[in-house]
Amino acid sequence: MAEQLKIGENIDSALDHTRKRGLKFLCIASAAVGFTLTLQIALNANFAVEEMNLSGFQQGLLEMFRESCGIFALGILALLAGLAESLIGAAVLIFLAVGLGSYCFVHDYFWLIIASLVWSQGLHVWMPLPNSMGLALAEPGREGRRIGQIQAAGAAGSGFGLVLALVLNKVGMPIRPLYIVAGSVALIASAACLYIPRQIRSEKPKLVIRRKYGLYYLLNFLEGWRKQIFLAFAGFLLVKVYGTPLSTMLIMWIVVQAVGWFSSPVVGRLIDRIGERKILVFYYSFMTVCFLGYAFIRSKYILYGVFLLDSSFFVFAMALTTYIGRLAPANEKTMTLSMGVAMNHVAAVTMPLVGGIVWKYLGYKWTFLIGSAAAAASILAALRVPDRIRPAIEGVPVTITPLAGGEPD
Repeated sequence: MAEQLKIGENIDSALDHTRKRGLKFLCIASAAVGFTLTLQIALNANFAVEEMNLSGFQQGLLEMFRESCGIFALGILALLAGLAESLIGAAVLIFLAVGLGSYCFVHDYFWLIIASLVWSQGLHVWMPLPNSMGLALAEPGREGRRIGQIQAAGAAGSGFGLVLALVLNKVGMPIRPLYIVAGSVALIASAACLYIPRQIRSEKPKLVIRRKYGLYYLLNFLEGWRKQIFLAFAGFLLVKVYGTPLSTMLIMWIVVQAVGWFSSPVVGRLIDRIGERKILVFYYSFMTVCFLGYAFIRSKYILYGVFLLDSSFFVFAMALTTYIGRLAPANEKTMTLSMGVAMNHVAAVTMPLVGGIVWKYLGYKWTFLIGSAAAAASILAALRVPDRIRPAIEGVPVTITPLAGGEPD
């Protein structure tokens, strides 16, 4: 009996070590992708206006092409299902590195679209994987905390990248070589994925569309609608209309990432304590106000404050991940998360183009009012989220079984 207990303790210790190791390298990969992606987001508006001289319509069209990759990502993940998720992540992050690094050499609109499609496809296949792997490695009942820690790592990497970009900008480095830096760090993320346990994998190809996940799909659709208006046009507004320099944009993004680094674990624990519905209702209510601010405020300094608050509150969107993490059984998590990404991008593909056309013919105020309408509709949808969700127990687990207990280093 004592010998059996000892063997059991040894097995638990080995599984605990595997969990810690997986979480550590997942956080490294998330930090490196955060570095790369946030540099792209922070540089995007100034690159579009100062280097490529894009109009509002061209910016919207470019975002439409980039976001179309989110729809194709679902099919790609379905084809790759059954492979280790860490290996899928390692492969697609190479596309992120190559495509984004190519911006350094792009000088016309056509090749800008091609380079964007390459890195965006890699990114969008990656997007559901950190959450899926994080949920697989999380202890039951602590999903919010683990997702919060992973997002905090991403925010830390983002903050480091922005500080480095600001320093390089201050010493005179032009904007284009910064994309080489961003692409190189994406290769580090790819390498880190190779050290995440390969037992984490989804079932063989199976498209998961279930009525019980309908609210999750709707929330993701509305989130894609609102979020893409922000990503395509908020920074673009500050640079195109108010002449905001790159250094100011970088400083604001540094503040955003610092807030995200501190707030992500706190919000994760808050989700575990009070549930997803209260978090989402608060989040979308605040977003509605922010978009009205973009539409009607004319002081660029007040708009800087709106931009900072709007960007910082993205952390609350993790409640969508924990919602489906508690609702879906283990063998459906990855494909359901991927379907959420696809629904997000059905809206994300159309709204930048619609926003660009509206900007061109009616003015930017109406572009942001469209975003405000999406946020307001999201409040009504979030009110339908249950107060408490009983975790699913049916299905075949895809986690490293049993992986019970243990704290990450």
